[in-house]
Amino acid sequence: MKKKRLLIICVLTLAFTGFALSSIANDEKETNQKPAAAHEEHEEKSAELSDLQLKAAAIGTAQIDAATIRETISLYGTVEANGERIQHVTARFPGMIKSVNKKLGDNVRKGEVLAMIEGNESLRSYSVAAAFDGIVAERNANPDEHTSDKPLFVVADLSSVWVDIAIFPRDFTKIHKGQNVRITIPSRNTKADGNIIAINTLSTVNQTLSARVLLNNEEDLWIPGMFVNAEVAVSTTPVKLAIRNEAIQEYEGKSVVFVKTRKGFEPRPVKLGRTDGDMSEVLGGVVTGETYATKNSFIIKAELGKDGAEHDH
Repeated sequence: MKKKRLLIICVLTLAFTGFALSSIANDEKETNQKPAAAHEEHEEKSAELSDLQLKAAAIGTAQIDAATIRETISLYGTVEANGERIQHVTARFPGMIKSVNKKLGDNVRKGEVLAMIEGNESLRSYSVAAAFDGIVAERNANPDEHTSDKPLFVVADLSSVWVDIAIFPRDFTKIHKGQNVRITIPSRNTKADGNIIAINTLSTVNQTLSARVLLNNEEDLWIPGMFVNAEVAVSTTPVKLAIRNEAIQEYEGKSVVFVKTRKGFEPRPVKLGRTDGDMSEVLGGVVTGETYATKNSFIIKAELGKDGAEHDH
C-alpha cells in the first residue's frame, strides 16, 4: 500500500514539474518576442550613407545653430566695370607706334610693356606699361601709326566690379549706404554678397535712383553688361535656431529635415517660423548642434522612398 502511494506521488510530481517548465518556456518565448515587435513598431526610418557616398552625391551638411533672418527688397541691376580700377594708357609724347605687345582681351600684369613709341622730337623710343593687373578692354594702337589724344589702351582690373541697381520711388527711404545686397543670376544659380558704396541722388532715370554695389569678382563670375537681380537687406532679425531652405523637404505630408544620427539620416519633422531667401527659423523639431543635410538633401528622401518600396514588396 505504501509503495502504491509513493508511486502516485512521483507521477503527480513529474506532471507538475513538466507543466511548470512548459509555462516558463512559453513565458520566455513571449518575453523575447514582445520587445522585438515593439522595436519594429516604433523604429524610425533612416538612410545610411557613408562619407564616400555623401561626397559622390554632393550632399552637403551643416550644424543647426543661431542665424539671422533678413527682410529684403527685390530690385534689378547691371554689372559694370569698377571705374576706380580702369587705366587709360596714353602716349607721354607724340610719336610713331613702333610695336604693340597686347591684343584686345589679353591679360596683363602690373608694369608689363604694352607698346613701344618713338618720339617725334627726340627720335628715342619709350615704353607704355600697365599700372595694375587686368585685361585689355580697348586697344587703339597699331604699329606704324601715329599717336593721338585717344588712349592707346584701356586696361580694366575686373577682380572687383560695380553693380548699379535701380531704386523705385516707393523704396527711396529704405535704401542707404552700407546695406548688404545679394546679387543673383537665377538662370545660372550664381550669387554673391556685396555692400552699397554710393547712392546717386542728383539725377533720376525713369523716376528711379541708382545705388552702387561693390562686388568681389576674383573668380570672374560677373561680366560687365550682365543683367542681375538684387535683394537688399533692409532689416535683420536674429533667431535662436535656423536651417537652410534647401534642406527642407516634404516627406509623408510633413516639412522635414534629414538629421544625422548613429543609424543614418532620419527625417525629422520641423515647425518653421520666419524665412528669407536662404534661411528659415525653426520653432521645434531639432536642437542646437545637430548635423543635417543641406545641398541635395532630396537624394536622401529618394533613398528612403526606395527602401520603403523594397519593404512593401
